[in-house]
Amino acid sequence: MTVERLQQILDQFARARVLVAGDFFLDKYLVIDAGLTERSIETGLPAYQVVEKRVWPGGAGAVAANLRALGAGTVRALGLVGRDGEGYELRMGLEALGIDTSLLVETNACFTPTYTKPVWREAGTEREMNRLDIRSRHPCPPDVEQRVLLQLRESVATAHAIVVVDQVPERNRGVITDAVRAVLTELARAHPDTVFIADSRMRAGEYPGLSVKPNRAEAIRTVFGERRAEPTFEEVLAAGRELQARSGRPTFITLAEDGLLIFDGKRVWHAPALRQTGPVDPCGAGDSVMAGIALALCSGASALEAGIVGNVVASITVQQIGVTGTASRDEVLERFRAAGDAFLPRPVDG
Repeated sequence: MTVERLQQILDQFARARVLVAGDFFLDKYLVIDAGLTERSIETGLPAYQVVEKRVWPGGAGAVAANLRALGAGTVRALGLVGRDGEGYELRMGLEALGIDTSLLVETNACFTPTYTKPVWREAGTEREMNRLDIRSRHPCPPDVEQRVLLQLRESVATAHAIVVVDQVPERNRGVITDAVRAVLTELARAHPDTVFIADSRMRAGEYPGLSVKPNRAEAIRTVFGERRAEPTFEEVLAAGRELQARSGRPTFITLAEDGLLIFDGKRVWHAPALRQTGPVDPCGAGDSVMAGIALALCSGASALEAGIVGNVVASITVQQIGVTGTASRDEVLERFRAAGDAFLPRPVDG
């Protein structure tokens, strides 16, 4: 891909209308100043003192944030929030990024999914402590599921891309239930010119008709079951071919520092990662890859070109330490211009 071709693709981003459907989380960081610790009168235990709070949209919200940072014209959020403080913070965080939250289903039946991350600050350094996860331990409420199904059917006609984020590991506990997956398959087959792409931690093999973007471990687990040993490259290739055959659309497997595999139905390509100097933070890299791929696909890019775009985006976001990084179109173009040859894929199947 040339710089000129990348510019053509990026120029189409502002016209893209994207619906992000799935599990929207709140990432809440609570910074504790070790020097201010008190002793609780009631329990006698240390009472940690929070001096700073950082909140960002996580899960599907991180993908939506990356889409907006890349300049997508319209990004709409379809998911669930509880009627609680975390729901308010999540909604405000999304709206501050220019994301349309009118399709979020609000309910008293569930908590707003939240990753609470205490951060211990001492002697000028910070370290993350045990995470506190808040999410529903019960099946998705039927009324919420029905509203999600209705909104999917009503929204598909005006969307260039439907991006699915299936974050909750327990089946039918998140927004993307078995019924929702069935309707997504139905809609994808009825709208072949619309981009449908899913990122699922546990069920990447259950999206016929949709592109999928698992990481290496998720792909292996989906196709071969749990494995203790590090998978071989040949096993990852076999998993990707199987997932592409199931979905019938291009499939992408992220390989962390080894880049990305692209399965376009005809060939398999390996897009290498840009070798980084200095510290890197992989948190949210998969979300940024997903956003880059989805926007490129609905902007006329081939699967191979979309994989390159996603790879370039990730090379930028992993350099943003301690946050869920994002990248702009200008940053993507500049990174590719400076290191384009480093991103060039090669066929791996002959």
